[in-house]
Amino acid sequence: MDGTSDFIVEHAPIGLVATRYRLIEKCSPRFAQMFGYTPEELEGKSLALLYPSTQEFIDIGNRGWVQMKETQHYSDNRIMKRRDGTQFWCQVHGTATTKEDPFAHCVWSFVDLSHQRPVVNLTRRERQIAMLIVEGLTNKQIGQRLGISHRTIEAHRSRMMAKVGAKTSAELFFMVAGLPA
Repeated sequence: MDGTSDFIVEHAPIGLVATRYRLIEKCSPRFAQMFGYTPEELEGKSLALLYPSTQEFIDIGNRGWVQMKETQHYSDNRIMKRRDGTQFWCQVHGTATTKEDPFAHCVWSFVDLSHQRPVVNLTRRERQIAMLIVEGLTNKQIGQRLGISHRTIEAHRSRMMAKVGAKTSAELFFMVAGLPA
């Protein structure tokens, strides 16, 4: 890289990371700092280290693989985990270098949304549902996506509303989306 490219990567206000098969090959200081590490501590490690659970690493990876196989791009808003175990909302965008083998080599950007979308203590299932609420899916669509009943989604939404102090589903959406209600 030339000096300008190095400067951009070193000082970008977002986290940047290059991966090979979901292992961190190289990351920017901002990316590492976002998670509570140094770049050297993360290089060579699996991205699984940064997810709240192994199952979320697998599930989000499966969704990303399908989308990247089709378009070479994937993006979402998700909850990630810092070194100290605290969780935070993150906006993620990724590009694969090839559709044939999407995870062979990717470049990702991560934006920490903590300042606009605080995380409450949600279960893994509630985090999954929160991600899909932010996408604008209905209870029925979320249930279909997760392979569970829409009534179960309604029960989870009710518990989430109680946890965040939302009085309506719309207020819950605004809270998990980080928008003013």
